[in-house]
Amino acid sequence: MDAVKGRGWRLLDLSAFDWTALVGYLFIFGARVVDVTCATLRVLLVVRGHRLFASALGIIEVTVYILALSRVINSLNEPLRLAIYALGFATGNYVGSLVEEKMAIGHMSAQVVPMDSDPDILAGLLREDGFGVTTLTGEGREGPRKLLFISFERKAKRKLMRLIEKNDPGAFVTMYESRGIQGGVFNYRKGK
Repeated sequence: MDAVKGRGWRLLDLSAFDWTALVGYLFIFGARVVDVTCATLRVLLVVRGHRLFASALGIIEVTVYILALSRVINSLNEPLRLAIYALGFATGNYVGSLVEEKMAIGHMSAQVVPMDSDPDILAGLLREDGFGVTTLTGEGREGPRKLLFISFERKAKRKLMRLIEKNDPGAFVTMYESRGIQGGVFNYRKGK
């Protein structure tokens, strides 16, 4: 079919477009995003002790990886395929970190040094909201300070930070991943 002419415009003849190549490029990109997202999640799950789920995810990851790689290896004379493969890799890293953040698997710990409020009041407010808080006294540059130690599920991180920022915006907060925990208080109130 020839290009259609109308009112001085020349419309693109889509029947001549190589749809097979486009589908191939989209497959390579999409497969790479999926396999790198799986790889990101798999590594984080292994680190957090979820070995069985990580192993199952590894099966999906390697299968999709080999399918995508075969499309590129079989066409090394097309640099566009390699570029799309690399773009899928970069996008997969980004998407994997977003998915992992939304899943919020695991536990974290926080050390809080209250600055603008009474540490006992802040600890009480956190406890009222279901957080387990342990207080200790430490020595800082300006003398004795109370420290709050809190262990919590990762999905409660935003809630914890909102409570701290609301009640003591100047607090010094350090957070880190906890590989494993045993015991403690993990009964956060829903909807707050």
